[in-house]
Amino acid sequence: MPSFDPHLHQSLTWSVFHQIGSLLKLFNQPEAIVFTESRFPSFNCQTGLAERFVVVVAPQFSALLTGESDSSKPRSGDDSRRCQIGLSFEPGAIAIFLTRLEALKVQPLAALLQQAKAVLQPNDPIAQSQFTLQLVELLGGSGLHSSAETALRQQVEQERLINEVTTLIRQSLELPVILETAVQQVRRFLKADRLIIYQFNIPTPSCLLDESIAPPEQQTPELDGITYEARGDDSIPSVLHQINADRAEQPFPNELTWAIADCETSGKGACFMPFADQQVRAELVTPIVVRDELWGLLIAHQCFESRHWQESERAFLQRIAGHLTIAIYQAKLYAQVQQQKETLEHQVVDRTQELRDTLVTAQAANRAKSEFLATMSHELRSPLTTIIGMASTLLRYQLSQSNTKGALTLQKQQEYLQTIQSRGEHLLALINDILDLSQVETGKTILDVQEFSLFALAHHTLDLLQEKAARRNVELHLDARSSDSYSRHQKDDTLRADYQRIKQILLNLLSNAIKFTPENGSITLRIWFNDDTAVLQVEDTGIGIHPHQIPLLFQKFQQLDTSYHRKYEGTGLGLALTKQLVELHGGKIEVTSTIGVGSKFTVHVPTQSPKNNRTRQSRFSALSAHPRILLIESHEETATLICDLLTAASYQVVWTIEGTTALRQIEMLQPVAVIIDVQLSGMDGYQIIRHLRQDAQTQDLCILALVAAPATERAKCLKAGADDCLVKPIVQPEHLIDKVLGLLAKNGLRAGEAKGFA
Repeated sequence: MPSFDPHLHQSLTWSVFHQIGSLLKLFNQPEAIVFTESRFPSFNCQTGLAERFVVVVAPQFSALLTGESDSSKPRSGDDSRRCQIGLSFEPGAIAIFLTRLEALKVQPLAALLQQAKAVLQPNDPIAQSQFTLQLVELLGGSGLHSSAETALRQQVEQERLINEVTTLIRQSLELPVILETAVQQVRRFLKADRLIIYQFNIPTPSCLLDESIAPPEQQTPELDGITYEARGDDSIPSVLHQINADRAEQPFPNELTWAIADCETSGKGACFMPFADQQVRAELVTPIVVRDELWGLLIAHQCFESRHWQESERAFLQRIAGHLTIAIYQAKLYAQVQQQKETLEHQVVDRTQELRDTLVTAQAANRAKSEFLATMSHELRSPLTTIIGMASTLLRYQLSQSNTKGALTLQKQQEYLQTIQSRGEHLLALINDILDLSQVETGKTILDVQEFSLFALAHHTLDLLQEKAARRNVELHLDARSSDSYSRHQKDDTLRADYQRIKQILLNLLSNAIKFTPENGSITLRIWFNDDTAVLQVEDTGIGIHPHQIPLLFQKFQQLDTSYHRKYEGTGLGLALTKQLVELHGGKIEVTSTIGVGSKFTVHVPTQSPKNNRTRQSRFSALSAHPRILLIESHEETATLICDLLTAASYQVVWTIEGTTALRQIEMLQPVAVIIDVQLSGMDGYQIIRHLRQDAQTQDLCILALVAAPATERAKCLKAGADDCLVKPIVQPEHLIDKVLGLLAKNGLRAGEAKGFA
């Protein structure tokens, strides 16, 4: 069991012991808990506690008073006999004593002892000072010798000062305030010329260091130096903020606390003097150790004369250092908590901003969709209204042919029919744009790559739009930089791409230019080749585009004019679709524009020499054409996951749950791969795999088997004819995509070899 050690010891009389005990009982509050040896029937001097004791515990003031006879003889009734009196205000020492009392197992007092231990805390400084004054007054009138009285006064003052430091630590988390107060109070109590805190490993740059001593370019990441100082008067040289550049050369004695009475006579190396020129004659040094790491030193200096340091002074400085250790560790923990708090706050702010941005984006997308729907309603309703109105007029005319008075002339009927046709074509174009954009975004668009003359396509496209441009009095021009050589070498302008998609790109750009170019304006289509890249450029003399609106040009559901009564018709999908088609070819589109001057759209479409045609065609069909995959899976959750993953990877997926139906669908759909769960009801996966391998039309089909027990089912699947297996449930989605890509690539190369394209 741990021992206790009251910090104040003095040889006095039993009469003084009784007086101090009475003072303790009278001084405390009504809620104080008091224990004496008389309350413990089993108590005797053999318990190792004390011959007599008084324990007082209260929220604001607690104390432990013990008395032991100086001789081995039992105490008689003579109160003039001398005894060793111990007095402590330390909560730790009092708690240890209460624990020893609990070991006596006095049942009626067990709960009270527990309550007293719970109440223990450092004394209130005011209450401590009041008790100290009363104790000094009591002892002054008790006839003590002056030396004993002085020693007792010093010990009481030590307890008061330590209690003040512990209270400050308990009430404040400001480490600089605690350390500054401690060095001032301790120096005053020790009557030392100077008291300092020497700190190791100070982070730099630091406001605590003198920049004149260590300029920024010479500062190291960590230095040692004096961070706190208290001086008796201004005649004492100050060493505050100075650093020690020769730490490795300084001795650090192994003793817990060491005292040097005279540094001049103790020999070189005996004193810790990083600043020997600052008049250090005697010193008392104790380490400050935080979590088994030397944090710093608490040092008392006598500057002008030697000094014999008392054992009580060594113990006192050591106790102060122990309390400062608690304060430093407490400050470190608080700093860590604050740092974690700030980090969490920053994370919350960042996450909140992300959510805000996501919400704004979602709201903008929703608003754009609403505007798009309003525009589409307007664009569809106007031609439909015209078509329905004119068709109704023609129908009424047919029903009233007998009434020649209301008959329509043949010319008027032809005008109606032409209008109906043009409006119908306009509607068809709108719907086609929507469907094309949807197919491109879902990866369902397959490029029909072929060789064609870009110059011929440009001529053809301009011919299609000549009438439309003429109606708006807009001139169309072609600037083909390869036109001179075209007549001599027709293949000089050959482009390998999807003919219909390139034509659609040109039509969209030219139609858009015609729509936004006023009368008497002009539009120029330029085409040329930069190495392996075809360049298509449409420049107009139209209204131009404001710089801040250019990023919106190619966004879905975005229009530069969103008002209800718009001057220019259209859904705003044309340029979005154009950008998608250009990127589908691996190209890019650029825009430059000036308000009131015009706009210039430049498209770069990469081409490839004809000698690579076969290899690219084989790989395109195997990997880039968004092939159709058939999934045979009876478990809905697994099937949904696979469908979502493959669809997101731009594959077309058809899902079925039964084997017999799947065979018919494979014959009809002709997929490039089949994913089969071997654990199917009815016709199981192994039977389906064997059937596919035995059929001449499907024997080269890629087959991926889904297995639940790979150890037993994998070999069986491969033997039946599967190309590979995948364990389910699918934990890592990328494994599924990698398996499918690998099988399709392997199958594409294998098919190429079979056709002689290797």
